[in-house]
Amino acid sequence: MLKSYLILAFAIACEVIATTALVRSEGFTKLVPTLIMALGYGIAFYCLSIVSKSIPIGITYALWSGLGIVLISIVGWIYLNQRLDMPAQIGIALIILGVIVINLFSKSVSH
Repeated sequence: MLKSYLILAFAIACEVIATTALVRSEGFTKLVPTLIMALGYGIAFYCLSIVSKSIPIGITYALWSGLGIVLISIVGWIYLNQRLDMPAQIGIALIILGVIVINLFSKSVSH
């Protein structure tokens, strides 16, 4: 199970890199960021397909998308100088809480 979570973490990292490159691609007009984006999303989805064999897809997707949202928000804040207002910060905190609840209490996930 640890291997699946490590692959999921790698998928999330690839997605965050790809999403950051997507912003930098300026509508696919810059080649290098566009290629990084395509490669990053391709790797992320491939890893997601591997993980979904051992963790239920609903849980896999909830963790992948939830943690991806949190991390890309942090990247946007630090790297892209984007600010989040209080409702956005509260929403992100609720996403983090949801990920914690899934991992601590869900019987759908092997502990």
